[in-house]
Amino acid sequence: MRETILTPQDFIYPIFVVPGKRIKNPISSMPDCFQESIDEVVKTSKEVFSLGIPSIILFGIPSYKDEKASSAYDEKGVVQTAIKAIKDAVPDLIVITDVCLCEYTSHGHCGIIKNGKIDNDATLEILALEALSHAKAGADIVAPSDMMDGRVGKIRKILDEEGFTDIVILSYSAKYASAFYGPFREAAQSAPAFGDRRSYQMDSANRKEALREVALDIEEGADIVMVKPALAYLDIISDVKNTFNIPVAAYNVSGEYSMVKAAAQLGWLNEEAVMMEILTAIKRAGADIILTYFAKKAAKLLQN
Repeated sequence: MRETILTPQDFIYPIFVVPGKRIKNPISSMPDCFQESIDEVVKTSKEVFSLGIPSIILFGIPSYKDEKASSAYDEKGVVQTAIKAIKDAVPDLIVITDVCLCEYTSHGHCGIIKNGKIDNDATLEILALEALSHAKAGADIVAPSDMMDGRVGKIRKILDEEGFTDIVILSYSAKYASAFYGPFREAAQSAPAFGDRRSYQMDSANRKEALREVALDIEEGADIVMVKPALAYLDIISDVKNTFNIPVAAYNVSGEYSMVKAAAQLGWLNEEAVMMEILTAIKRAGADIILTYFAKKAAKLLQN
């Protein structure tokens, strides 16, 4: 009689990739998660695929950062190099790449700053180059997460012009300015050096705005839309699923992961039971795809 069934194929596993070799740095605020060099990422990718999880998403931590995020579209950058290594080792694993500038800018914001403000249109040019460099390296899906206006259309245009018409765009369409991102910013070394991201990410109090944002991204060419975070925004996931005939992803973000891990370490919660309840709730709300740091652990439980 169960109405909602989880499988490993529902999951995308996030990976943080760093330059170097034989590196596997624990992330203190995200137990069992690591910053990994490319050789380690290949090992993790093989494990993920063996568990029946069809895809990963890569977040790059470059060797250098500047105000123009020039390492974001470097053909020899850490993400671009990782894509090639993963596709050589596990060709059937779907490789998704995060397309944003926060990991690559010296100031930690998701866009180019001019006169103390985010320059939306200047940022679009860099995002398009970043997405194109990922496609050239062999990425299957690019996932713009910056929340700049018009970035999906800009990326779709440059991909099509360069012959990458089959590359899928998974757009972070309803991304809220959330307190649940804290651990991720440690993991990706992407905390803003000043201010916050409320001028380009959504207000957590807004519901109708999410539908407008999703509609705009679909009009510009998004193939999959995403709601982020997931647990505190199940109503938004449901709204998007019920309004649009398009695959819906949800990001079970770092803060949602870390609070469960912390409570479990203190013996306050049954980690496995709570994990599965949360993931089931996200799917029940309408998510077709779930990005989650729990993916490997959940897949092992489901296989057993």
